[in-house]
Amino acid sequence: MAAVPNAMRSFDPRRVGRLECDTWVTYYRREWWKFLRAAVSVTRHAFALSWPATLRGAWLVLRANQLWAPYPDNDPDGARRCMRSFYALVARRHGETFDVTEAARLEVEWWRIHRYLQRDDPAGDEVALVDALAALYAHVYGVPEADVRLAAGERALAMRHSDRWVAAGCDPESALIPQERAALIRSYAALLAAVHRP
Repeated sequence: MAAVPNAMRSFDPRRVGRLECDTWVTYYRREWWKFLRAAVSVTRHAFALSWPATLRGAWLVLRANQLWAPYPDNDPDGARRCMRSFYALVARRHGETFDVTEAARLEVEWWRIHRYLQRDDPAGDEVALVDALAALYAHVYGVPEADVRLAAGERALAMRHSDRWVAAGCDPESALIPQERAALIRSYAALLAAVHRP
């Protein structure tokens, strides 16, 4: 059974999808200050945090991404530590009881699977990525994985658009960015529906 809706489950899919697209674009262009600004906004609107918690959370997400970004010599343990602190902040704010260490593990696990598909197997099957995303959503929001597979699938599609954009050189005027944004909005709309399902 889905948890009783709270502020964390009352986000605007269009706003959050647009903001997350901005974070992806600035991440791959290594525009860290722009990334931080976008991360502040997406953290505020996706997780309904106070402004102090939003700023702290956005900083933790930035640091996690900076630790993960180098290839191949990144720091997944450091990224997990940052994301554990982030999920602990979210859990405290909303009185959630999910395991924050597991949430951080699941978060960085989908990063790992996506990086493998992006760099080593671009034509590979997305099932493992969808599985990983669904596992994270189910864990954090307390819903069955089956209920969030559509959201996970649309997010995976957004990543495919993003990967094509990165491979083509990260042109900020590319037509792939609106496709990525649209898939993220559909993903958040499906997630919102799932977390409000009786």
